[in-house]
Amino acid sequence: MRSLALFAITLSIASAAPMLRLSSTVVGPVSIAAGAAGPVQEVEAFNTGDGALHLTFTSTALWLTATAGQSRRCSGREGDCIPIRIAFPAQSLATGLHSATLTVSSAGALDAPQNILVTVQIGGGVPARLEFFVPPNGAADEIIFHTNSQLQAEVTTQSGGSWLSVALDGLGSFRFVLPYKVTARHVPGMTEGTYNGAIVTKDSRFAADNRNVPVSLRVTSQPIAAPVQTSLRFRIAQNTGVHVQALAFSNRGLGTLNLTGASSAASSGGAWLSAETVSGAVTVRADSASLAPGIYKGEVNVTSNGANSPLRIPVECEVIPQSAPSISYQGVVNNADFDPDDPVAQGGIAAVFGEQLAFGPLRQASSLPLPTELGGVRVFVNDRPAPIFFTSCNQINFQIPYDAQPSLTAQVRVEREGQRGNTVTKWLVPSAPRILPLTGLYGVVVNSDGTFPVPRSLGIPNSRPARAGDALTFYALGLGQTSPPIADGAAAPSQEPLARVPSPFAKVLFGALALPTGVPADVLYVGLTPGFAGLYQFNVVVPEGVTPGDVPVRLQLETVASNYVLVTIE
Repeated sequence: MRSLALFAITLSIASAAPMLRLSSTVVGPVSIAAGAAGPVQEVEAFNTGDGALHLTFTSTALWLTATAGQSRRCSGREGDCIPIRIAFPAQSLATGLHSATLTVSSAGALDAPQNILVTVQIGGGVPARLEFFVPPNGAADEIIFHTNSQLQAEVTTQSGGSWLSVALDGLGSFRFVLPYKVTARHVPGMTEGTYNGAIVTKDSRFAADNRNVPVSLRVTSQPIAAPVQTSLRFRIAQNTGVHVQALAFSNRGLGTLNLTGASSAASSGGAWLSAETVSGAVTVRADSASLAPGIYKGEVNVTSNGANSPLRIPVECEVIPQSAPSISYQGVVNNADFDPDDPVAQGGIAAVFGEQLAFGPLRQASSLPLPTELGGVRVFVNDRPAPIFFTSCNQINFQIPYDAQPSLTAQVRVEREGQRGNTVTKWLVPSAPRILPLTGLYGVVVNSDGTFPVPRSLGIPNSRPARAGDALTFYALGLGQTSPPIADGAAAPSQEPLARVPSPFAKVLFGALALPTGVPADVLYVGLTPGFAGLYQFNVVVPEGVTPGDVPVRLQLETVASNYVLVTIE
């Protein structure tokens, strides 16, 4: 309901400074022959504010450099752009994947600096060999590789039938990046065992991508470990302690997957990398204490009872000097769906993502009202300090002040121990309802008996479908100021008068994938959840006439509507 929100209020646009925009914040993977320099790539910078941009660049790798060209007409939009020419003096890089960050700055500009993640693949993108694992139930396994030149691929299989295929997977994120999907599938008649095949790639303008690729397919009834991330990348400030990421795994095979161990090895920088299995996942730690600025590589090896054990997960750690806190471009989002294109609302709970926002361990507010300073960290919205829920190195959760001026370019910044960070802009509106997600498309919705109205097949404890006549409570963010008004960071009252959202028209629509469809129901209560700061709820009775099943439900106020979530009704 973005258009309704824009028509319903007059949004101020106060930009007396340049505003940096980039045509892309990702470049690559760029294929480069071993021992050679890579082809120059371009990203365009443009200004959506006042004044002029004065671009400067820093890189975290010697093989990555950039210069600004003369302003010219943009290639992908109206207006003028500054071409950023990215060069790759990569003659010393070893064969394989390498990534680094190019930081684009402009003194005094809003939404600056911005980072461009650049990846190169030395020796090309076609892999030397491929291994697949599938259960004997018609399932498929897929691997994607990227090239910078269109190629032809011929597949052969020695036995088992036509189980192997290669296809161009869409158009890619750039004109020079082409993703090819290789699929190995269990076909009827295949028994358990190993099958061999090959892919011959040819006609690529990049010579190293013309090759013969051996392929193996193992059909097995064992578990098959499937990592959610096939690689890990840390970007951390020097001497800021231990940073943690989790590696999660699912089972693409049969039986029950059990992770049995994890080990790590760093190829440079000493013993900065460690890993261990914890509660069905792998915890990976990068210690910045002994690392100078630079890029370090390592790997985590995960063992399991799966047919594809052990799994090798490459890890890259980019260490940067300590500096002021820096919010990422589009790094301010609502704390429900985290969509960078969605607005935030007065009184809403928001998250800010970035780098060096705080040093030390995560800190959490221990009581209400929320503080406006936590561990030496403050967040400002239009130069007003905002209440803070928690702080960490890369994320802060905070509450938008209720009286923050609605604007297309509200300004947000972070201050750490008095050191002022960059300023980013965010679309701020009086109300932007967002129902909290539970899992998948299902929302945080509770039956009157405390159960969740989701399918029992999801395996969520304490769940059952709702029925017509049942009372449901939906939890949400971003519904704006209430009556009576509540102070920033304060707990909502638990007794009358409750903090209600003052809307003469409030409906809950059942079956409303699109507005204004659906079966309407009157709202029993819509307002802040008693005892909480910034958390809203609305209560409704499931009406008669709703078709059973997974039903999309959303809240409709006068001029805005929430997202929809699924509720299971029988």
